[in-house]
Amino acid sequence: MKAAILRRAGDPLSLEEVQLAEPKAGEVRVRVEAAGVCHSDLHYMNGDLHAHLPAVLGHEGVGIIDAVGASVTRVNPGDRVVMTWRPRCGECEFCTSGRPGLCVLGAVQGSTGGLPDGSSRISQDGKTVHHLMGVSCFAEACVVSERSVVKIPADVPANVAAIAGCAVITGVGSVLNHMSGSTGQSVLVVGAGGVGLSAIMGLNLVGAGPIIVADTVEARLDLALELGATHAVNVSQQDLSDVLDDVAPGGVKWALDAVGSSTTMEQAFGSLGTGGTLVAVGLGRVEETFAVPINLLVQRERRVVGSLYGSSNPPVQLPQILELYRSGKLPLERLVGRVYALDEVNEAYRDLVRSAVGRSVIDVGGSARTPYAPSARESRLAPVDARSM
Repeated sequence: MKAAILRRAGDPLSLEEVQLAEPKAGEVRVRVEAAGVCHSDLHYMNGDLHAHLPAVLGHEGVGIIDAVGASVTRVNPGDRVVMTWRPRCGECEFCTSGRPGLCVLGAVQGSTGGLPDGSSRISQDGKTVHHLMGVSCFAEACVVSERSVVKIPADVPANVAAIAGCAVITGVGSVLNHMSGSTGQSVLVVGAGGVGLSAIMGLNLVGAGPIIVADTVEARLDLALELGATHAVNVSQQDLSDVLDDVAPGGVKWALDAVGSSTTMEQAFGSLGTGGTLVAVGLGRVEETFAVPINLLVQRERRVVGSLYGSSNPPVQLPQILELYRSGKLPLERLVGRVYALDEVNEAYRDLVRSAVGRSVIDVGGSARTPYAPSARESRLAPVDARSM
């Protein structure tokens, strides 16, 4: 089968033929329909984050199960599933205490480049090729743990289902699980990529407002306003503090950082008012830190909360999110950006670096492909530093 392999940080992905072993006990094979273009893969591609290499990338996707290993009980061949990069064992201290996003199996997959048993099902001429976060869906098929798939309705479009497994559940989940008390309260969202835009839709669900979004790309800000933000600030041209002084005097009650840089984290923390909370969802470079003024933290009782994968429970919340989409309450289709073929994966990431609008999708199985024409928003894109926002 064909798969997009990262062999060395800094190099482009290479589309190569690899061999995929049959699923073992507790595993399933998924024929991939579509996969999302996530910034996390780019972190591994440029070396900001480290992975076992060579590896097949892609961790946000949807497909059809076509084979199951022994003892699989939750799903069957023919089921349509979203793949998740945080498996849920149901038995560790985090799963049993309601925090399955921190399940120990996720750490195993991340540290070994394999599945929950630590080994890979991908090879090439007898040599091991690693998984990325237990998924590796930039490929025609993948073998994953049964605990890393969630069955979904057959009528959800492939491009919507693909992005639901990471961008959407991270952004919407962080709101539902950490910011449900933001109804009627001011919020700042830093970063209007797939996760930030998903968070804006979640904030509209819970009735937050005003919702201020900050980014450096005008086209992204336009889409953020369409999806429910009330104020948009291009921080490459305008001082965010001036807008905050006007819209949320004294600071916002909530801030969500979807970028993961020291600059944006400090900016988000500085935007908080007394008793405000910063929810951090973006990942940065390995060992990157940001400064927190101690007296502001203590005297104004501000809080900083990390949220991995939206602090979600995917088997429960992913179906709920997709039902909200099917009922028209969560317009996820408006989040979908350009759709690329698998052999265009490097082009997709080049476009991501210049800040593509919405969440782009790799069409693997042919069900997500649509004719592409630049939108009015995209026609105004200007090249920017991917780390600037």
